[in-house]
Amino acid sequence: MTRLTRADLDALPAYVPGRNVADLVRELGIAEAIKLASNEVPFGPLPGVPEAVARAMTAAHRYPDMGVLELRDKLARRYGVSADRLVTGCGSVALAEHLVKATCLPGDEIVYAWRSFEAYPIISAGAAATSVRVPNTPGHGHDLRAMAAAVTDRTRVVIVCNPNNPTGTAVRRAELDRFLDDVPSDVLVVLDEAYREFVTDEQVPDALETYGDRPNVVVLRTLSKAWGLAGLRVGFLAGQPDVAAAVRKVVTPFSTSLVAQAAALAALDAEEEVRRRCAIVVGERERVTEALRKLSLEVPASQSNFVWLPLGDRAAQFGAACESRGVIVRAFPGDGVRVTIGTPEENDAFLAATESALT
Repeated sequence: MTRLTRADLDALPAYVPGRNVADLVRELGIAEAIKLASNEVPFGPLPGVPEAVARAMTAAHRYPDMGVLELRDKLARRYGVSADRLVTGCGSVALAEHLVKATCLPGDEIVYAWRSFEAYPIISAGAAATSVRVPNTPGHGHDLRAMAAAVTDRTRVVIVCNPNNPTGTAVRRAELDRFLDDVPSDVLVVLDEAYREFVTDEQVPDALETYGDRPNVVVLRTLSKAWGLAGLRVGFLAGQPDVAAAVRKVVTPFSTSLVAQAAALAALDAEEEVRRRCAIVVGERERVTEALRKLSLEVPASQSNFVWLPLGDRAAQFGAACESRGVIVRAFPGDGVRVTIGTPEENDAFLAATESALT
């Protein structure tokens, strides 16, 4: 039979979402389960968002503004970036995909840390680019010296996930400064800051403020996490105007939906509430980390809304043990387990499941 798809994609793993709560409830025959696998915030939509979505739905038979001009202007004011440097899309992951499409030809190289965001290999393969994975340090963070050394004349993009998903570790300014000085000016450096709002370490730079003037730097942000729009998918990219213009050419038309635009505009009006919610998450993150360390788990310091358990070959077994107790976590077999910070009650349930799984 004639093959109709690319053979090289056979070796590519599919993106694995967090397990569905309803499936686990049905499987275990329990009343409810807790999902701590997908890095969502647990507080519900921000004030004003449901109402904005309801209003937008009355015009759902019309296409949205393809240029997303109102949202781009509001983001520009919020982040101090000119609107011609911004591109919106269906979450920061979609923008990463569009960025690679705008920069890479088959055989070009994309350098990133590993383990890092599991979409990076998929994005690279989708463009027929070559993934160059640089192992993390023993502390589960980016090895920026090794990443800089991995750059060749075929490298078009280097991705730095800061804080890193799934390990939660963050790169500080001094080492990031050195890294950016070492990377050639014709290589695009993508600073993926999907979890920026949860950063409390003052030495971890805000890339929009610190590196926005560098011609070869692009910053990714999302409203899916701290801003509570995971179900609507809105993100943005900030780069130099020529880079942003090139990305806009390959963005799927109308991919930032009418409802998503309305929700994002409303969410940006609730910044004080976002700060309040992030403070709760950070406090719980520290509490959960301390409790896990008391159970003799070597949990690295996280700057995200999740924690990383470097369990190695025990990861899959631990994940299954938590699920058997109604708590869904994200296991990466052979590496570790990522656990999203939920409400205090959800976190208590996870800690109880962890203690039981380890005894």
